[in-house]
Amino acid sequence: MNKGRMEAVSNGVIAVVITVMALDLKIPHGADFTALRPLSPVFFVCLLSF
Repeated sequence: MNKGRMEAVSNGVIAVVITVMALDLKIPHGADFTALRPLSPVFFVCLLSF
């Protein structure tokens, strides 16, 4: 992998991490998909941002 490609990958990873931090995603308290239901608007906004 050349230097430019490695830079692009690291920039993408950093962008995803910053977005997740900005959205302030909370850890669900359950182990099934119904525990994710209250977080669905935040996931939708995250998908729209990408």
